[in-house]
Amino acid sequence: MTERTASENQPSLEQLMLAVSSRRDMDAFEAIFKHFAPRVKAYMAKLSADTQTAEELMQETMIMVWNKADQFDFSKGALSTWIFTIARNQRIDAVRRARRPQFDPTDPAFVPDEERPADIQIAERQSASQLRAAMASLPKEQSTLLELAYFEDSTHSAIAKKLNLPLGTVKSRLRLAFNKLRSALDNSGAY
Repeated sequence: MTERTASENQPSLEQLMLAVSSRRDMDAFEAIFKHFAPRVKAYMAKLSADTQTAEELMQETMIMVWNKADQFDFSKGALSTWIFTIARNQRIDAVRRARRPQFDPTDPAFVPDEERPADIQIAERQSASQLRAAMASLPKEQSTLLELAYFEDSTHSAIAKKLNLPLGTVKSRLRLAFNKLRSALDNSGAY
């Protein structure tokens, strides 16, 4: 099943493609290009009113034919079918690229947050340091409860289950721990 009958002096398109795929023969590719480029361009122009886009897609298709020549399988179909499948896929990719939203540097999602003043950053670090010191001054049992409840966002029921304690005990110990923490922070002058 050849696409063009081979004359005595002119090889078939399949023979030319074999030369391209096996030896990277530029002359053979030029003959394939001259045969298919106008057809691919006409196909692309029919799908798109823009002749410049049709030209670009034809060029991309023929480059892909050159780059993937070794992947052409004669047993799976005709050379023209393979080339026009590449062309169709190039067209689909171009449509997808055109639909992709363009990057907008003024989009609020890409604008960095304002830098907080240095004095606020220092105050926040000092407060965090004082909180860590106050937490460290609590008994281990109470600091564990506060960490679970406020830093890990565990519910009181989940804490009770995890520590194998009654729910009422968890609530009363948390209240006691919170009051001790508040007292420690008040004494340090943090709040």
